[in-house]
Amino acid sequence: MPDRLGPRESRDAALIRNAPFFEGLPEEAVENATVHVVTRSHPPGQVLLLENDWGSSVYFILEGWVKIRTYNLDGKEVTLNILGKGELFGEMAPLDEVPRSTDVLTLVPTVIGNMPAQDFVKLLKTEPEAGIRLAQLMARRLRQVNRRLRLRESDSQSRVADIILFLADGQGKKAEGGIEIPNLPHRELSSLSGLARETVTRVLSKLERKGLIARDRDTLRIPDIDALERMLMT
Repeated sequence: MPDRLGPRESRDAALIRNAPFFEGLPEEAVENATVHVVTRSHPPGQVLLLENDWGSSVYFILEGWVKIRTYNLDGKEVTLNILGKGELFGEMAPLDEVPRSTDVLTLVPTVIGNMPAQDFVKLLKTEPEAGIRLAQLMARRLRQVNRRLRLRESDSQSRVADIILFLADGQGKKAEGGIEIPNLPHRELSSLSGLARETVTRVLSKLERKGLIARDRDTLRIPDIDALERMLMT
């Protein structure tokens, strides 16, 4: 049967099947799991999920960046994570059969692949490697959160540096001259680190003067990630 997918649909199908979560899984299992995936484009600042929504889909980021947020007891927004291309979110609600526990919204123009929850759960039940992959994802995210909590009482420079390393661990891309991450708005780094935005701005400038980071409009580059790690130990 001839392929009736248009260029956009073919591209999106390739993107979802090439997501890191599916790497190494049998091709037939991946095709069966992704056959009902629907892709949608979203503008910056659009809410994709709301806390207490019920989970009927699992979401794969095909392009762009999203923010995972919640609110503290005082009603202040708290950014829990920033996820980018190749990551997934919304995977816990279908497994627990409970409402969503956080909000998710886009930071930039973003393309999302929506996979029906039952297809995701079926994949986990039929492919043990998929379950292992999900456990590894959860372990990595928990490890990142634990590290951030340990540094919560550190000085401002250490906290900002740790957020940069946290983002590099999750979203860093190797490039000429170092590791690149998105140059997020200072308010997002402020929410992630628990510091005032003015403090974040001051620390970033200090790190840049030391040559530990370099910034342009869209990208923050870490020339020597080991040097930034060592700074946390001093």
